[in-house]
Amino acid sequence: MSAEPRTPGGDALTDIIVRTFHLNGAFLRAAEHISRPQGLTPSWWQVLGGVLDQPRSVADIAREMGMARQSVQRTADLLVDKGLAEYLPNPAHARAKLVRPSEAGWKAIRGMGAAQHAFTNRVAAQFTDAELRTTAEVMRRLGMALAEDESNQV
Repeated sequence: MSAEPRTPGGDALTDIIVRTFHLNGAFLRAAEHISRPQGLTPSWWQVLGGVLDQPRSVADIAREMGMARQSVQRTADLLVDKGLAEYLPNPAHARAKLVRPSEAGWKAIRGMGAAQHAFTNRVAAQFTDAELRTTAEVMRRLGMALAEDESNQV
């Protein structure tokens, strides 16, 4: 049986996928440079970033960030061991504790602010605000389409 030929849209999406893999690597390298001076790794920063607005369970962080729950659990445990986060009781679920940044975690996040702002401003200056907002909207819609496709595969 031969594979279904790709449509022009399928070709364009394949190009987006490949470019996204390259962008992910570039963003991770930038995140390493920004987070390292504060004693964080990109994955620690990502998990802490998932609880800046409110404490969340590991499962909620994983769902929000599109990560594996086990990976978030290991990272959260490391953050707690390093004193960068803390576990709180979860009134909704006795076994699924909530994660929130500790004072040291907040200090590390705040310490990255200047470098993170300089990086985003420097890269963003190469585009118009409209281009960046359109890109973000298309990425949001792609995420929704992927989630819908994933649920249709079950």
